[in-house]
Amino acid sequence: MDRSEQKRALRQQLIEQRLNMPDRLHRAELLQRVMRIWLVGRPDSIIGAYWPIKGEFDPLPALHRWKEDGELLDEPQMRRIGLPVMDKATRTLKFHAWFPGCPMEEDAFGIPKPKDTEIVQPTLLFVPCVGYGVGGYRLGYGGGFYDRTLAQLQPRPFTVGLGFAAGFLPDLDPEPHDVALDAMLNELGVVWPISLGGE
Repeated sequence: MDRSEQKRALRQQLIEQRLNMPDRLHRAELLQRVMRIWLVGRPDSIIGAYWPIKGEFDPLPALHRWKEDGELLDEPQMRRIGLPVMDKATRTLKFHAWFPGCPMEEDAFGIPKPKDTEIVQPTLLFVPCVGYGVGGYRLGYGGGFYDRTLAQLQPRPFTVGLGFAAGFLPDLDPEPHDVALDAMLNELGVVWPISLGGE
């Protein structure tokens, strides 16, 4: 079995494990809390995220709360949320403004995306992880969309992986094109970067 077949099998195994996790909803609630706490004090006003599929953690409730919290600050802040829309020609992602109730349509993969909303430029990007390993490397679905997008986004947004603790892969071996995440959160807290010495 070559490397790509191994990754395909591992991906399938992790997705099935996630879909069949008996306490997934409880773990998702914990990760919502971790995410909301982690966002406190971040300077960003535009955050990119994703529409959850295949049992992925749903970041949108925490982001909607973050957006509303911005309006309650002493100096109200107009915060925006962007969801990815695939550019078929370049096989990269652009982020279109999303808000609860905004018109949606399905992309080529059947994933909902905002319909005809403006393009936004996130300074922070939450990225879904099928699995993740040491050093902020992630295992995605194998399409390479995030790696290609991150390689060309200027300025590059701060990237944060979201996943469940069960998706940790101690032996994940990154490939040359893999782009490491800046941080990784799961339902237990911040996985990466690991602070040392009780900082």
